[in-house]
Amino acid sequence: MSIFDYIYWRIVDTISFILNLTGVFSSKRMAVDLSSPKAVFVKDLIKSDKIVIFSKSYCPYCKLAKEVFDKMKEKYTAIELDGRDDGEEIQGILGEITGARTVPRVFIKENCVGGGSDVKTLYEKGDLQKLIAT
Repeated sequence: MSIFDYIYWRIVDTISFILNLTGVFSSKRMAVDLSSPKAVFVKDLIKSDKIVIFSKSYCPYCKLAKEVFDKMKEKYTAIELDGRDDGEEIQGILGEITGARTVPRVFIKENCVGGGSDVKTLYEKGDLQKLIAT
């Protein structure tokens, strides 16, 4: 990813965050019942592997997160939301569970560690390896 791509996506993330905070995207927000069958399905996916990444195939931050785990030779389960009919619904559930709808949503041992930049930062500090090992 070039520096220009990185800057572009950081700007897009920031604008999306501000618009979500101000309610501009409120039409996309839906009340999510975390005991619904789909929410239970999402929680089961999170439990299904030590490392679970909810991703979109075209997203550079998703690619960044997966590249970190590939470099570490760590197996992970990737759920590509853009390839699923229920991807938007799953993303809404992840928003309720984690407080953010953005992808990737990376879970290690059922705990959300954030997105692509967060994973890279944890890796560079040596903290990601510790999270996986413990």
